Amino acid sequence: MRLGSHPAPNQPHGSTRRVVLTGGPGAGKTTLLTALGRLGHFVVSDSAREIIAERLARGETPRPDPTTFAREILRRDAEKYATLPAHLALAFFDRSALEAIAMLHECEPMPNDALNRAIRAYRFEPTVFVLPPWEAIYCNDSERDHAFDHAQRVYLDVVRWYRRWGYDVHELPRVSVAERVSHLLSALESQIPPTSKTEE
Repeated sequence: MRLGSHPAPNQPHGSTRRVVLTGGPGAGKTTLLTALGRLGHFVVSDSAREIIAERLARGETPRPDPTTFAREILRRDAEKYATLPAHLALAFFDRSALEAIAMLHECEPMPNDALNRAIRAYRFEPTVFVLPPWEAIYCNDSERDHAFDHAQRVYLDVVRWYRRWGYDVHELPRVSVAERVSHLLSALESQIPPTSKTEE
């Protein structure tokens, strides 16, 4: 797959609002996205967890080597980004291709121009919603095998990465799932320009 194969952020890719939910592992992203899905919202799953689950089902180690892992995550993320259903108004992403690019860049550093092209290839809502580390709900499972301190480091890394590329970071509060859903949807509603609300 060639990096930078999709429209740049200043070139609208349809009218779908692509909203990123991110953060460290075990912060409640999957639970929140499941709740959004039950309300009828379109949800895009985390490619990394899919890969780990598939490998474990085949009796393999959870992850391949870091470069292979990053490339496969990015391949899947790019496909998901490009193949959203037509006329979809809103889609929630469990992480994004931008994080896969960060992983790949860490493994195989790219020249600045190539990195910029790769980032510009994926357009998301300018506000990224981040779930902070929450030790009270953190637990391990078959796809999450790191300690809590790893989750804290990932959180800091993703916040720095999105801010580097000009995204606003909105931290969701440590509250119930229902309250998080309400907070998120209210924040999104407040970001829709008045003309767009009228057109809807």
